[in-house]
Amino acid sequence: MIIKKFQGSTETEAIMLAKENLGKDAIVMNIKTIKPKGLFKMFRKTLVEVTAAVDEVSGKNDTKQSETTSKIHASIDEKLHPELKQEDSSAKENKKLEDKLNNLAMLLEEQMNNQKKENDKSDKKKAKKSVSAEEDSPITDSKRDVVKSEEGTTLPEKGSLKEKSIDLIIEQLTANEVTYAYAKRIIDEIVHSGNIRTIDDMLACVYQKVILKLGQTKPISFDENDEKPKIIFFVGPTGVGKTTTIAKLSSKLILEEKKKIAIITSDTYRIAAVEQIKTYANILSIPVEVVYEAKDVNNILPKYKEYDYILVDTAGRSHKNKSQTDDLRVLYESFAGYSLLTYLVLSATTKYKDLKKITDLYKDITDCSLIFTKLDETDAIGNILNIKLDTGMSLSYISYGQNVPDDIEVMNPQIIAKQVLGGGDGYGSGR
Repeated sequence: MIIKKFQGSTETEAIMLAKENLGKDAIVMNIKTIKPKGLFKMFRKTLVEVTAAVDEVSGKNDTKQSETTSKIHASIDEKLHPELKQEDSSAKENKKLEDKLNNLAMLLEEQMNNQKKENDKSDKKKAKKSVSAEEDSPITDSKRDVVKSEEGTTLPEKGSLKEKSIDLIIEQLTANEVTYAYAKRIIDEIVHSGNIRTIDDMLACVYQKVILKLGQTKPISFDENDEKPKIIFFVGPTGVGKTTTIAKLSSKLILEEKKKIAIITSDTYRIAAVEQIKTYANILSIPVEVVYEAKDVNNILPKYKEYDYILVDTAGRSHKNKSQTDDLRVLYESFAGYSLLTYLVLSATTKYKDLKKITDLYKDITDCSLIFTKLDETDAIGNILNIKLDTGMSLSYISYGQNVPDDIEVMNPQIIAKQVLGGGDGYGSGR
């Protein structure tokens, strides 16, 4: 008799695995629930383990079952231990991105070759027409020399092929909502450098130029000169995901960096906003304080003087409402004397025109770093580059889903550069 154990997220899944591995005659002997253990248990799912048995079968069927078993166990290992597949996935991801960039290069090459063929045909027609016209008149030695010269000469292309490749790259950038002005500026800087010999050179230079313009990211960090606690403000319009972003970053700071944090919320305007942040905080055992007026801050801060960070969730504010802006200035002033860091949270789905107005508003209040959310809800992320170039603000995190704490990471300029050039599927879509 063969006895084996199988695990699945549900009882049905575990039994199906047993039947697939051992055959339809398999008998379920025992079923038990396995609860996750360890530091990350709150983020792991409960599993169901099934013990099944079946009579021994022929060697041929054993071989088939062994192959099936290997596949099933590989599938289970991948689900339960995704870190084992991380290196392989990273290699596949880079290969996929490189393939897409190569496709763009091939498209440019094809366009240039077609243009060159058209120019060659035009040259031959003109040369033939010139020779035909001369046949009806006496051909002197000087004229014969001119004919030979014309037959062996190609008309100058006047940069048409180069211009075509430039147009295609600009078209690719603007299709991802990089403004034409910025796309043109990037191309002009590259062309004027004089280092372009091939299409590959141009693509590589554009890719590197975009990365340089995105600049260094600025995630949360604790400087040795900072006094505890460090205050981190999260500001931005309503509905961009500030509260969820705070929950994700709180989880990472606690679970990965072992930091001691507290949360202060002044978002008392939005319905259930306080309850939302308290729900996240209770799961992570984080203290939460509610500030109704700026003067409340003086009574709260002394209680957390030994904490590493205090994350401040502010109410969403319209860039058209001056009184709300004044309230935010007053709240800032109440934290005078503490080390402050401010993150402006923006949605990647917001129109460029509105993003400019929002960033102009907060730039007048304080220095900010940028967090972009909802990257899973858009295919065009050129506004990240646009706003970076408009404001000069540092980029920090990107968010691409509702899963806490998974769907957030420090922005990677290389991935952004590849996506605006048509390489990669973007954040939140498998990349």
